[in-house]
Amino acid sequence: MRIDAMNWMQVEEWLRRDDRAVLPLGSTEQHAQLSLAVDSILAERVSVEAAEPLGVPVFPVLPYGITPGFLAYPGTVTLRAETHLRVVRDVLESLHRTGFRRILVVNGHGGNDPARTAALEFMADHPDCRIRFHNWWNAPRTIARVRHYDPVGTHASWMENFPWTRLPNLAAPDGAKPVADTERLRALPPAAARRLLGDGNFGGRYQRDDSEMLDIWAVAVAETREILAEGWA
Repeated sequence: MRIDAMNWMQVEEWLRRDDRAVLPLGSTEQHAQLSLAVDSILAERVSVEAAEPLGVPVFPVLPYGITPGFLAYPGTVTLRAETHLRVVRDVLESLHRTGFRRILVVNGHGGNDPARTAALEFMADHPDCRIRFHNWWNAPRTIARVRHYDPVGTHASWMENFPWTRLPNLAAPDGAKPVADTERLRALPPAAARRLLGDGNFGGRYQRDDSEMLDIWAVAVAETREILAEGWA
């Protein structure tokens, strides 16, 4: 059910009996001591694990998003908002043209939220299509589970520190970091934002026990799967 493990004939066979697909959206940006690809890794992984029991095809994650505020951190890549929206629109047009009519967009990066409007515009132009835009990390049950363990979870903090987003042989810092003033941060150019943030963690602990993280992950996968299975009214 991963598109990179299918050929076109298998996709055509799927479309004879179903019209669902999953499109993950990610980003390549600083995440303190974690991988620069955190948002892409998590969006794709939650999509694959949610879709697998249903057999729904999952397209490769779009690895670049809208993140101009982090450009002072080497390795960060941003698309202009208009570019990102055009890319998302073109992908949706391609999926629609080949027969997909129910598309779950699983977003892993808050800066990509303008794509939600692009999805609404697409549906206005294609009334036969249904698109659900799902910010997996702050869906109701998932964010409630996050807050159950720690009310302070922010960008590049413990809440994004899973076994598959941390780097080998690189230990997380001890303790917790003071929470950054995000309103001030949004008003700063990239170099000043880096001076304010330092390593890039917005605040809170750097890591929590993996048993807690896996519990949160299980909730996120289940919540995503339920939307994929039922949320098309």
